[in-house]
Amino acid sequence: MATTIYKEPSQRQLRVAQEIKKIIAGALEKGEVRNPLLLDNMITITDVDISPDLKLCTIYFMTLNGQNLGQIEDDLNAETWGLKKLIASKLKLRYTPDLNFRMDTSFEEVDRIEKLLRDPKVAKDLEHKEDN
Repeated sequence: MATTIYKEPSQRQLRVAQEIKKIIAGALEKGEVRNPLLLDNMITITDVDISPDLKLCTIYFMTLNGQNLGQIEDDLNAETWGLKKLIASKLKLRYTPDLNFRMDTSFEEVDRIEKLLRDPKVAKDLEHKEDN
């Protein structure tokens, strides 16, 4: 059984990811994208992960109402060329990373866990374990 060792991102990765997050969020806010669906939705960039070699960047997003996420994900991924060009003009990197947009499902996961914890059976089990 192979064990995956997770390595914390370097300071450089964190800095570049934060800059990319600002650039993309700014582009979406200012309407610097061609797709009207992207302009009509309040899109929030929730997180950016970048590979250690700074060549691959995953950008997580959420919308205000949580609707059309699949379509928005497709539309954002269709805009990567223009956004990559924008990043290249603002950041001085040897390579501009390839961009991959993904909907952020962490909020749904938090809701699911909170619902589970509020379930009377789970609450009873938790109460019982605390007594021991």
